Amino acid sequence: MGTPISLDLADDLPRSVLDDLADEVFGWLREVDARFSTYRTDSEVRRFDRGEVLLSEASPDLRLVLERCADLWGATDGWFDAYATGSLDPSGYVKGWAAQVASDRLLAAGAANHCLNAGGDVRVRGLSPAGRPWRIGLQHPWDRSATFLVLTGTDLAVATSGVYERGHHVVDPRRGEPARGLRSVTVVGRDLGVADAYATAAVAMGSAGAGWLGRLEGHEHAVVTDSGRCLRSPRLPVV
Repeated sequence: MGTPISLDLADDLPRSVLDDLADEVFGWLREVDARFSTYRTDSEVRRFDRGEVLLSEASPDLRLVLERCADLWGATDGWFDAYATGSLDPSGYVKGWAAQVASDRLLAAGAANHCLNAGGDVRVRGLSPAGRPWRIGLQHPWDRSATFLVLTGTDLAVATSGVYERGHHVVDPRRGEPARGLRSVTVVGRDLGVADAYATAAVAMGSAGAGWLGRLEGHEHAVVTDSGRCLRSPRLPVV
């Protein structure tokens, strides 16, 4: 996925069990990377985009992602658009979705206390190794060595989309140009794939994204504008 991924398993389980669980998580994420990478010419998503794989021949995961992206396109009035760059790129949903699936599988396997961080898209459940709710630092938009907010909780999906890692990489689908106005958008919910897509959509909207996020039910947010203004929802779980 072109990003660092870390996993913290906090359950008191045998080391061999924890090792197996970690192997399964990273194996799944490597599988997702191989299938959905837009950087690999042989990935399924690239071959599908070139017409070498028909929808009827696509894997269940690709068909699911395409369906979810279509639903999110409708839910965001077209601001989340997997074709915003002119070719198929579902990355704004896939990374969060993949981490959410991994977390769901850990929970089903009995690892109820864990933190999975996929390049800033974070899914936490249960308690940290210290027996307290997890703390999630949001990177400062201008200082890589600092945080500007710390969130806390026992069941959170936290997705952040911003320009400080890859520049203005989110495309405004209506203008076909890099979106400007928001430097960082964090969305907090229960499903990491949806939160990831909503964060991407808000960045694509530019300055209007903060107001749109404020009308979303079941989600909290923190936004930093290009001018340095910080806006956040009243129920954001801040330490």
